[in-house]
Amino acid sequence: MTSDTVSPPPIDTPHSATANANSSSAGDLDFDLNANVEEPAGWRAYLRALGPGLVTGASDDDPSGIATYSQAGAQFKYRMLWAALITLPLMAAVQEICDRTALATGQSLGELCRRRFSKTGRAVMTVLLVALLVANVANITADLLAIGSGMTLLHAGPTWLWALIAGGAITALVTSGSFATIARVFKYLCISLFTYIVVLAVAKVPWATVAKNTFVPHLSLSGPYLALLVGVLGTTISPYLFFWQTAHRVEDLEEEDLGGDSAVPLPRRHPDDAALKVRRSRFDVFTGMGLSNLVMFAIIVATASTLGAHGISTINSAADAAKALRPIAGNLSTVLFALGFIGTGFLAVPVLAAAASVGLAGLYDKEWGFSRSPRQAPLFYVLVGLGTLGGTVMSLVGVNPIKLLVIVAVINGVAAAPFLVAVMLVSGSQQIMGEHRNGRLAATLGWASAALMAIAAIAMFATGGL
Repeated sequence: MTSDTVSPPPIDTPHSATANANSSSAGDLDFDLNANVEEPAGWRAYLRALGPGLVTGASDDDPSGIATYSQAGAQFKYRMLWAALITLPLMAAVQEICDRTALATGQSLGELCRRRFSKTGRAVMTVLLVALLVANVANITADLLAIGSGMTLLHAGPTWLWALIAGGAITALVTSGSFATIARVFKYLCISLFTYIVVLAVAKVPWATVAKNTFVPHLSLSGPYLALLVGVLGTTISPYLFFWQTAHRVEDLEEEDLGGDSAVPLPRRHPDDAALKVRRSRFDVFTGMGLSNLVMFAIIVATASTLGAHGISTINSAADAAKALRPIAGNLSTVLFALGFIGTGFLAVPVLAAAASVGLAGLYDKEWGFSRSPRQAPLFYVLVGLGTLGGTVMSLVGVNPIKLLVIVAVINGVAAAPFLVAVMLVSGSQQIMGEHRNGRLAATLGWASAALMAIAAIAMFATGGL
């Protein structure tokens, strides 16, 4: 699977930066690869650079993740806050590595796995991606049910109706809208995350206790504690995020005015422009991961200060957490909590649907992406449809969302480590990445993440956490 001596197939996908070059000479291109393209400077330029990293971080805080963090705060109060100090650097490192592979090559992770691995390795990746697709359908179902439950809490109608409306609306958006439109909608939905930070203003927080538990780990060897800790780790470092990060970055590159419809990778840019692109992309990724972890921190603190302080220790869903807040922190907290997971649910569903679809399409050299029409990328849209429509149907037939999330936890727990190994082998390849391959710090953090997720999977089964 990991042989670096395998000759890579020709890079001829429409998402490859060399696709244009294969059909025309450098002199025929409508842009100068050696020109230093002037771009706006200052903080506004960095704000405009927010996109793939911000969306990836925000989609990580989907309703199932919110339920996990709420359970951590309700059951163990502040004793799991220290985990944020671990998940932040590891999550940021992994997503920066994924983002850099897209920047350096103009290709998605699935396409790069096709180049990097032998036939056996690609077969293993296929099995993992199919499993990820199944897990994502289950996660989509739980998220659509959460959207419906949130609308019910706001007295807007029954859960099943809003789950159906949400599934239909999301399917219509991703199959008929342009990538620019979809990306803009994604950015606006990220605003919903700030509702959880506002919830902290409603709760009475003992900040001295919060600080102590954040910087002094409070470990427990009990099965429930370890199982929930594994859940928190698995929710923050999820396999589907690896594929989404690279795909969104490639489509973001294609939206630039630099290379027509093709993504122009770092080696084909002026050195100054390449360096600027890397800085702004890292700002985007680190901002997204920072916001994601801040929201995790805020949810644990808010639920620990309210539900945990009043003896409510069992949370089965984000909607349960919102309902439980009402008698303690008032209607405002319930509304804020509900608005948050409704917004993140709408954001996470298309990301979940597209992640494995991008991987499989790229792995088999098929066109993919929301910038393509269904006719141009049929396999990609069929797989996306399986995710959104399959999740919509399952949400209407009385499926237990908690059992679905157990399935998701098992698949993600098993698949995270091998996917991370694949990411590290791709990003560490001199043949693929050139001078943009992993440095010592990135390699250390990336491999540490792979080891941690392998240990987490073993712990999940060993403690009987399921």
